[in-house]
Amino acid sequence: MNIIILGPPGAGKGTQAAHLVETRDMIQLSTGDMLREAKTSGSEMGKKVAAIMDAGELVTDEIVIGLIREKLEGDKKGGFIFDGFPRTLTQADALEELLKETGEKLDAVIALAVNDEVLVDRIVGRAAEAVAAGGVARADDNAESLKVRLMEYYKKTNALIGYYHAKGNLIWVDGLAPIKDVQAEIAAALD
Repeated sequence: MNIIILGPPGAGKGTQAAHLVETRDMIQLSTGDMLREAKTSGSEMGKKVAAIMDAGELVTDEIVIGLIREKLEGDKKGGFIFDGFPRTLTQADALEELLKETGEKLDAVIALAVNDEVLVDRIVGRAAEAVAAGGVARADDNAESLKVRLMEYYKKTNALIGYYHAKGNLIWVDGLAPIKDVQAEIAAALD
């Protein structure tokens, strides 16, 4: 089974993806993790990624698709969770083409429904919890950074809601429910 989890920053995508990895033996394809892994791999693709990232530039969609292709050609386990990709309609089209080329298909797109004001409170709380536990808060775990990230999400990624709705893949889940309830709702949707 191959799925996408959509939702703005702080909606719980990573939390839910981790649960699916644990309970369904799925592989989480996190764009950020794949780029960091490629950068340190020493492969030809990794050298390209390292040069681009070291120059402070954005990695092209073509490179990200190449990294995803490498993962799709490896061990498939219980399927893939696309995390952080696609972010735009162009990327969604590229992913659809890649899935066709590799004999895969997209089974579901889980959209986590949330309220922006609650997200801001959640992110600020997450930062406070990290500090209280003796850790360090993520640099972007503050109200101002989140508002910028939310605006970027709504400008670029929110269009995917209509895209996947039209394709019949979209499943809405209440992202503000308790974590266990969200997990149960996703499990029911996937079963």
